Amino acid sequence: MLTFTQYKPPDPDAVVTLTLPLTAEERTRSRHRFEITDGRVVFLRLPRGTVLQDGDILQDEAHSNLIRITAKPEPVLTVFAQTPLLLMRAAYHLGNRHVPVEITINYLRLSTDSVLRTMLEQLGLEIKEEILPFQPEVGAYGHHAH
Repeated sequence: MLTFTQYKPPDPDAVVTLTLPLTAEERTRSRHRFEITDGRVVFLRLPRGTVLQDGDILQDEAHSNLIRITAKPEPVLTVFAQTPLLLMRAAYHLGNRHVPVEITINYLRLSTDSVLRTMLEQLGLEIKEEILPFQPEVGAYGHHAH
């Protein structure tokens, strides 16, 4: 089992030996075992509070392997609005519920939730169910714990 303990900044030119696709929730786990596609097991032992992002690189404790983290496609709701104000209202209501949200100028994205979907539809938003990589905001105090 490979144990990854060190965070490296994203580097598209890094020579990685493994890729580990993780959901948004899995990217918040600083200590966890994951099985990769070829049956090997990797263990993340990172500082508590580490939130990994798509493209991040981790180094194993022996300094001989690099693994690239990728955002794994997962079920999400993508929220569209007729006006920017309506999209901002939706972001406000989701934030008020402490829901992880991916925010862009054109849409909001969140994990599937029937109650939140109903609330957003009642606000007049268009909802599309998709399976895509989900990359929510890490929050005002979110950071990589190096």
